[in-house]
Amino acid sequence: MSVPDSAVSADQGETEPNLTKWAWLSIAAAIVTIGLKSFAYLLTGSVGLLSDALESVVNLVAAILALTALIIASRPADDSHHYGHGKAEYFSSAAEGIMIFVAAILIIITSVQRLMAPEPLEDLGIGLAITLLATAVNGVVGWQLVRTGRKHRSIALTSDGKHLLTDVWTSAGVVVGVGLVGLTGWLPLDSFVAIAVAINILWIGFGLIRRSSRGLMDHALPAEDEAAVLAVLKEFTDSYPPGTLEFHALQTRESGRQRFVSMHVLVPGSWSIAQGHDLVEDIESRLRVALPGADIHAHLEPLEDPRSYENPPGGIALPSQ
Repeated sequence: MSVPDSAVSADQGETEPNLTKWAWLSIAAAIVTIGLKSFAYLLTGSVGLLSDALESVVNLVAAILALTALIIASRPADDSHHYGHGKAEYFSSAAEGIMIFVAAILIIITSVQRLMAPEPLEDLGIGLAITLLATAVNGVVGWQLVRTGRKHRSIALTSDGKHLLTDVWTSAGVVVGVGLVGLTGWLPLDSFVAIAVAINILWIGFGLIRRSSRGLMDHALPAEDEAAVLAVLKEFTDSYPPGTLEFHALQTRESGRQRFVSMHVLVPGSWSIAQGHDLVEDIESRLRVALPGADIHAHLEPLEDPRSYENPPGGIALPSQ
């Protein structure tokens, strides 16, 4: 029985792109925005703008961590790391989340101190204009990092980009809040804006830590990726008579940019080794088309052996049609 034609011409893998240039771009953007936002704070004395500058410091450290993680994650498998170094990106994301918590606490402490002893703000127009310029830099770079990170499944770049984009909204809120201070003259509003910024970035930090912990715990592939795998396996079962081909123990996981898929392939025991091997090669090739660059492992078993039907906890079974 023939298998889907697309299986025969499958791509055997893809070359991992070098993503470190995007981390360097993030570092450069963080340095520029730190300088601009710090200057805006020194001009105005606004703790709202200070909180925005502190978040840019976090951006810089996070970008450096992302660069380090990308360099480590790009290393090939070796004698000590048989599955590569992809999980290094999760450590970067987790560390960024922890740093965000620290920055938020510092912002809250500074804001409460200023709330207890308000100080007049100066040169708000120039200070806010400078902040808007820094915000534009973050917006452009953040959008590009998220776009590239999603394209190449890099949690380090995606997290860094999302952080920068959230910083854009944070800065916008700060500009509005500090602008209202200038219009109303109510100085405590400056501290309240800074505290709101701190609460917002605390939420960001929680999200980053939660996502990184999922990867470190060998979380299954996203639902859309698993659906793509199941669709391919169904193509094969549909192309054989009922009771001829089954799949069991389907398990998936992701490690940074790397994706792993393993399964048991059940065929008639009367098949030759060559027949079974050819089928497995076709299945693996077709899956690499659906999930480019994925690491596929298939274990061949006879349909007639009851032991072949043992399914591990969490393993997905796909019976014949």
